[in-house]
Amino acid sequence: MSVQTRPNSSLFYRLRTGLVRNTTLAVLVAGGVFAASASASAAEVIKWRLQSHFPTSSSSYKDSVERLQKVVAERTDGRLQIEIFPAGTLFKANETFNAVSRGVIQMGTISPGYVQDKLTLAGIASGLPFAFREVWETAYFHTQLGFEDMLRKEAAKYNVYYSTDKVYPTEMVVKKPINSWEDFKGLKIRSSGILQRFLTDAGASGVYLPGTEVYSALASGVVDGAHWGAAQGAKSTGLYEVAKYHVKPPLNIAGTDAFIINQKALDKLPEDVRTILVQALDEQFWLRTNEYQYKEQITLAKAQKEDGVKVIVLPEDVQQRLTESAQKLWDTEAERSPEAKEAVDRLRKFLGELGYL
Repeated sequence: MSVQTRPNSSLFYRLRTGLVRNTTLAVLVAGGVFAASASASAAEVIKWRLQSHFPTSSSSYKDSVERLQKVVAERTDGRLQIEIFPAGTLFKANETFNAVSRGVIQMGTISPGYVQDKLTLAGIASGLPFAFREVWETAYFHTQLGFEDMLRKEAAKYNVYYSTDKVYPTEMVVKKPINSWEDFKGLKIRSSGILQRFLTDAGASGVYLPGTEVYSALASGVVDGAHWGAAQGAKSTGLYEVAKYHVKPPLNIAGTDAFIINQKALDKLPEDVRTILVQALDEQFWLRTNEYQYKEQITLAKAQKEDGVKVIVLPEDVQQRLTESAQKLWDTEAERSPEAKEAVDRLRKFLGELGYL
């Protein structure tokens, strides 16, 4: 009878326990590497806070701010995560620049009209009234004629990196039609920045209100008209519910919204992350400028159809008076600093080449 033999028990034990030990060691080593890798990845995640001047109801809250948040997160594989706070959550809109400058938060969005006490170019950035006639002209002025670089240089004095979000027209909505100069002079219009001064100097009454208060002010009769962007801003914030007249031509065409970043926080980012963020902002300028114009057209058409909005054009005599007031304001802005004078000189030369002056 054949007898089955077992392997030498002592040898089998040594082989088996050795295999277990080696396997265990491999698992522990792999686990340690994984843990170290996970720890390193966690350490690379950078979290920023961004205070926006847009309320959540504004179309630009989603289309500009949330878009940038998503793009940056995707392109950095989640290494830079931007937490957004809507208008008024952390600071008042006109306090955001200081908060970013001091590093209280890393990032924000503002209207340059909120920082005219600091940036001498802010009034020009807000849009000199009755200057440009087409959106492409404003974009060209910013990117090809050096105005964006001038803005960044001045903001850098406050430890701030400045990047215009988009350029677009600013157009009023009013509760009653404007058929004459007398109609215009009697208006109280929610405004900000240089346009507030312009409307007041021209004969109306420009009144500053934060975006969160515009609807209630119009509805209650505190103001007779307002501008919050153009058609998209009016539609998304409900202004067409209480103001049925959309006014043309634009008061101005400008970079009315901008991203600001604490320069030290920007410099501390890993080089590749910093490059991604800056490139995303540059890309966004062109994308949002073009997208905004497309959406303006379809939004205004929708407002006319669904909300009973009527588009009105200011009478020629009103436009002429506004143009005269605007030219005086250009001169006033040019006196703010040598940089402001240079910017206005560049503007006048450009408009002259276009045959407007």
